Amino acid sequence: MPNIGGCVKTLQNIMRKDQGVSGDAQRIEQLGWMITLKIIDDKEAEMELISDDYVSVIPSELQWRNWAADSEGMTGDALKDFVDNKLFPGLQNLDVSTGNKRAVLIRDIFAGTNNYMKNGTIIRQVVNKLNEIDFNASEDRHMFGDIYEGLLRDLQSAGNYGEFYTPRAVTEIMTEIINPRLGEKVLDPACGTGGFLTSAIENIRAQDVHSVDDLKTLENTIRGQELKPLPFMLCVTNLILHDIEVPNVINGDSLNREYTSIGAKDRVDVILANPPFGASVSDGVETNYPAAFRTTESADLFLLLMIRYLRDGGRAAIVLPDGSLTGDGVKQRIREEFLTQCNVHTIVRLPNSVFQPYASVATNLLFFTKGEPTKEIWYWEHKLPEGQKSYSKTKPIQKREFSSLKEWWGKRAENEQAWRVPVEKIAENGWNLDIKNPFVKEEEVTHTTAELLDKLSVSFKKSDELIAELRNGLAGK
Repeated sequence: MPNIGGCVKTLQNIMRKDQGVSGDAQRIEQLGWMITLKIIDDKEAEMELISDDYVSVIPSELQWRNWAADSEGMTGDALKDFVDNKLFPGLQNLDVSTGNKRAVLIRDIFAGTNNYMKNGTIIRQVVNKLNEIDFNASEDRHMFGDIYEGLLRDLQSAGNYGEFYTPRAVTEIMTEIINPRLGEKVLDPACGTGGFLTSAIENIRAQDVHSVDDLKTLENTIRGQELKPLPFMLCVTNLILHDIEVPNVINGDSLNREYTSIGAKDRVDVILANPPFGASVSDGVETNYPAAFRTTESADLFLLLMIRYLRDGGRAAIVLPDGSLTGDGVKQRIREEFLTQCNVHTIVRLPNSVFQPYASVATNLLFFTKGEPTKEIWYWEHKLPEGQKSYSKTKPIQKREFSSLKEWWGKRAENEQAWRVPVEKIAENGWNLDIKNPFVKEEEVTHTTAELLDKLSVSFKKSDELIAELRNGLAGK
């Protein structure tokens, strides 16, 4: 078995020699479409063995095995010409008239993807290296899953793609607490590269999946939507690696749907999400929402959307920035709607460096159930490990840090990290959810009046000296 980590490093080094590929984001997109086609081909080879009547939706000449698998096959200008003028146009125009979901998925992936490589010889070198990985071998797939996580983390420093990666420790603790089970419909309406969806899949599989039928049920109940082409492609590949044969992921803007058109058939049991925040929505999208709730802040509209998608009794865990917890006008009306439609029972306050280096804003994990109003909210303040001043790319948040939260969760009591606020107090304060820890006292001023006057006098004296120096300098000129 090849060293998968070394294999991916080699791939990236080979690609650096190609003049057409610049920067991490393009390298990851390039690797992404190739890995996607290789994984699909490996999976289809497996399905052909299981079922005699299985037919690929990809035309024969465009299948990986027929243009890429032979290490002595097409190369140079011939390969470059094939990729640009046959492979991409062929996959972008796949016949989807039969409604085949796999065909739609492949077409959507390639509609938003580009081949950046200009050198056909280097394309051949990359393809040959990829052929060392067998995505049907469980060891290769498991190891590649870890490498894939590394690629997704690399996106954090690749342009603006950090927003699509939520630290694994955060997705896992949110998923474990919500605990989705087999048969429940799970949705992430801004799924990025699929972190929450794969966490949900792993959580359900560990407890409930014991047969092929169970796996089919799981496949049919995991749903996601992602607007940007690169994370959409990576999400689909991520789910295929997790044995979801045809991922139920849509490439499009979740917000671009009439709010009132979301009815009973669309409702889900579980939502796990980190919706984009700090971004303005596409022109006109806010008009899909009731007049009282119209805003161009994406996080606030996603909050409304998620409330709408949840069935009564459905439960959710989402990431929201401090900016969505406070503010008046539309923001206040959205929070009032939230707290009257849902029981927002717990808010975990995170340090502002959890999403470094992409964002340094303070964020919160909100846990809620739809169908009954909030009576009180428990707050939990997550603390940095002792001796650590902030999280970073090299020192990210770790799952073990949430052990005290999990211990507290089932038997709640106020302590220096936890406090409880009745909803009446929140309503009186304009439905403001940005409530600081009452057990952390701000530093008290212990100076006497005389000491303060002395400090003021010293400050004035320094100011006078500085002004005198400036005047002398000007006079000298």
